[in-house]
Order: sequence, then C-alpha cells, then structure tokens
Amino acid sequence: MRRFLSIVVLSTMLAACQQHASSSRDGEIAANFSPGIMPEDLAVHFHALSTPALRDRSPGSAGERHTVDYLIAQFQRMGLQPGADGKWTQDVPYVRGSVIHPERMTLQIEGGAQPLSLAYGIDMVANSPAQHTNAAIEHAPVVFAGYGIDDPAQDWDDYAGADVKGKTVVLLANDPGWGSQDSALFHGRTPTLFGSWRYKLEQAARHGAAAVFVVHDEAASGYPWTAVRQHWSSPWYTLPGDANAAPAIAGWLSDAAARRLFASAGQDFQALRAAAHRRGFRALTLAAKASLAFQSSISQGMSPNVIARMNGSKQPGDAIVYTAHWNHPDARDSQSLHGVAESAAGLAGLLELAEAFAHRAPKPHRSVLFVALTMEESGQLGSRWYVDHPPVALEHTVAEIQLDALPWLGPSRDLDVLGYGQSQLDDYLADALQSQHRRMRSGDEQAGMELFRSDALSFATRGVPVLYARSGLDLRDGGDAAGRKRYGDYLAASASAPPAGTAPSWDLRGLVEDLRALFMVGGKLSTETTYPQWKPTASFHRPVTVVAR
Repeated sequence: MRRFLSIVVLSTMLAACQQHASSSRDGEIAANFSPGIMPEDLAVHFHALSTPALRDRSPGSAGERHTVDYLIAQFQRMGLQPGADGKWTQDVPYVRGSVIHPERMTLQIEGGAQPLSLAYGIDMVANSPAQHTNAAIEHAPVVFAGYGIDDPAQDWDDYAGADVKGKTVVLLANDPGWGSQDSALFHGRTPTLFGSWRYKLEQAARHGAAAVFVVHDEAASGYPWTAVRQHWSSPWYTLPGDANAAPAIAGWLSDAAARRLFASAGQDFQALRAAAHRRGFRALTLAAKASLAFQSSISQGMSPNVIARMNGSKQPGDAIVYTAHWNHPDARDSQSLHGVAESAAGLAGLLELAEAFAHRAPKPHRSVLFVALTMEESGQLGSRWYVDHPPVALEHTVAEIQLDALPWLGPSRDLDVLGYGQSQLDDYLADALQSQHRRMRSGDEQAGMELFRSDALSFATRGVPVLYARSGLDLRDGGDAAGRKRYGDYLAASASAPPAGTAPSWDLRGLVEDLRALFMVGGKLSTETTYPQWKPTASFHRPVTVVAR
C-alpha cells in the first residue's frame, strides 16, 4: 500500500468508483463501496467533501446544499432511515450578527493614570453575543473578577460581594487549578467546564455584566492571538434564545493590553492574577472606566443537522450516537484547507462507520444514529439544538462518539482521548485498541481543552457520556518525534491555502485504524443492556437514572 494518498490518487479512486457506478433516474449515488471500513472508500468521500466547490460551507451557501445532499444520498444508498422524526434533516434556527467595520472599533479606557485607546485586532476584539444592532458601553466601571467562576460545589465564588451590574468585567482564561498548577484546586492542570468561554459569558451575564473581556493567554486558552483575531472577525452565530443569557458585549484583551490597563489603574496584573488562584478571592473594582460602541447587521436563518438512523433489533428506543460536523461558516477563509479538509475527514469517517453498521451481522440490538452537525465552529449550535430536541431521549442515549479530531498522519501505536478519565467509555476504547495491539493515551493539556469547545460538550453537559478521540502521534514509522513533526506540518498546511499546483499528502491508513476502533466501541455498546457512566471525579453526571431493560 502506498504511504501517501495525494489528491491525484484520490481523483483516480473517485473515477474508478464512478466507472462501476450506476446512476438512477433520480440521481441517487449508487457507487459500489466495500461493506467494511476501507482506505479507498474513505478516500472517495474525503475527496468529494473537500473539493473547491465545497470549501465555502457557510449557512445558506451552495456548499451547504451540496454537502447536505451528498450526505443524504449516501445514507439512502446504504439503506438507513431518516433519523429526524421521519426526515433526514433537523432545522437549526440561528441569528447571525456581523460587526460593521470592526477595524474602526476602539476600546477607550479612562479614569486611570492616563487614558488608553485599545485598537481592534491588536489590543482587543469584541462582538455582541446578545446580537444588538447597536452595542455600547459608556464609562462602564471595570471590575476584575478573577476567573469568573461561581460554583457552590467548589466553594468558589469570584463574584461574592461584588456588584457588576452594567459594568465591564475582566476575567482570566481557563480556571484556578490550571493557572496555579495546584492539583488541589478544581482538577489541577486537567481542563474543566469552568474554563470554557461559554461558562464565563453565562455567569457574567447572570450577574448583570454589560461587557466581558477575557485576558488572552495562549497556553491557558489553547490558541494563539492570531486565531482569536481571525475567529472574532467572522460573523457571530447564536441560537435565538442565547441573547437572553449573554452580555451586550464580549471579547478578548491581549495580554499586553491587559497589563497596560491594570498599570494605568495602579494595579499589578501579575499580583492580582496570583491572588485569583486562592479560594476566597474577591473581585476588585479598578480605577478605570470603559467605553465602546459598534454596529452590527443582524439576520436570521436555518441550517440543517443531517441525521440517519439504523433501527435496533431488540432495543430500538436506546441509541448510540456518532457525530461529526459538516459546516464551515467563514466564507472569507473558503480557500483554506483548515476546517474544510478537517471536517471532510470526520464526515468521511461518519459515512464509513454508517456503511460498516449497515452491513453488520448480526444487526445491533440498539439503534445507532449518524449525525452530521451544523455550526460547530460557531459555538456548537447544531449540537446544542440537537440535545434540546433529541430524536432519542437523552436518558436513553447510551453514548456520543465524536469524529472531529482525526488528522491524516499515518498508522500509529496509540489513540489520544480528549477528556481522558471522565467516563467508562475509556475502558471500552482501551479494549478495542488492545485488539489492534495499540494503546490509549490522555493527550497533552492543549488536547484536553478541545473537549470543552467541541460538540461533545453539548452532550456531556446534558449527562450523556462522550468519547472524543484524536489520532495518536506515536507513529509506527518514526515514533512520537515523527508524529509530532507531521502533526505540526498538518496544522501549518491546513491553516492556509496551498500554493497553486500543489496538493497535501493524505495518508488515510491511520484514520482507518482509528475508525475501526471506534466501530468496535459502538458495536459493543449496541449489543449491551447497561449504560456507561461518568466516573466519580468527572465534571459531568447522568441527571436521570436509567434502568437496564
């Protein structure tokens, strides 16, 4: 088998499949795919879902329509059933806000030793999660509220005794355990829900804050300032009800800008950061007032989740859910392989898993759902809508297995679990990997953060155990050093458009091994009557006790 599968090879595979494919009058795809998970079939889907015509998959685009049509046609070809109350799609409503001329935005700080003008993109970024056409704060007092956590179970309240109503709150990224490296606080260096952006915004809004700015720290947040600037320059998507639990303005401050702000207010930022690590920290009002105003264009629309179902033979009311996201919302980044190719890998894997289950004998006792989710990169809107409107009740959703972290690096000796140690699903995966003579690893701290900004979080916060795995870096050819280099090359190549006339190297053999392991996990779950549980130290728990039938 060749080590690398280039675009040229992929095109040849697609052509070969088409040569022995038949097309019905209604245009249904009828290519002859293998019943198992095979690199050649994976390559066909991968190629079809990452062509230039589909690189803009923003809501309402032609790329969206073509991608959804392709997924439905493939599920139909396999003989699966529509999984959204008799339909293939579940419409997800959204509100889209786009800041008008963000480059003109300036955050003005007064009241300290000297006035500050913080420039958009360099010192700060901002948007309106509440989707205000005219968002503004004027001379709003600035309050430093540590990590912005209010949780009685942790005996932690950064807002205790503080009045932040109508004010501007400045917060630290991540949580006190991560920041202090103290294993006795929260989960130490293991990321938790309290470090997620969504949690911080919801808590600040609940306490009445008008604006929230998180101080950027690349290690604590998991991404560089360039990624923050790019993401926040894109349109902002929310669910219709999100505005009720969001501040009027939210954004990030660069570390340098935060230091300037605190110094102007006569405070030592590093000393206050250290103080925020201690239980009993109290929010501090700074000698500073913030003003900011900008306009946004607001629109509404619908974007679909695609849901296919294989009915269980004995317990059809229970379901294992495999998910991948298909949507790539930023049209301005449409020529980049980042996001598009990555989601294409997940979708291709979802289709191959569906193909394998469609031909599985004996048939699963429980139902298996294959869900392509929309707007993952816009705040996990598709998954959040799904768990609020589940085709199978969440108390009977056995597990969610996510496929959005499978780079094409080549065969490896391991598989990383993002959010390792949270649920009994780790044990299922360990058994599957043992049969492949491979091992499971927890990944690094940055990988652990991925769980808390992924679609898996939507399921986890509602009590459904999740399994989110990333292709391992200990490659069979070259070991860990080669894997880290190839993963770095993969990130660099996927973050920008390739030069004209060139193509990335795609070695899909490792993806096939990963998918077969995840297939074994779902296959075992589909024939059991018990439900995997969260572990005692997990950040989540099942809210409803389910009795095996």
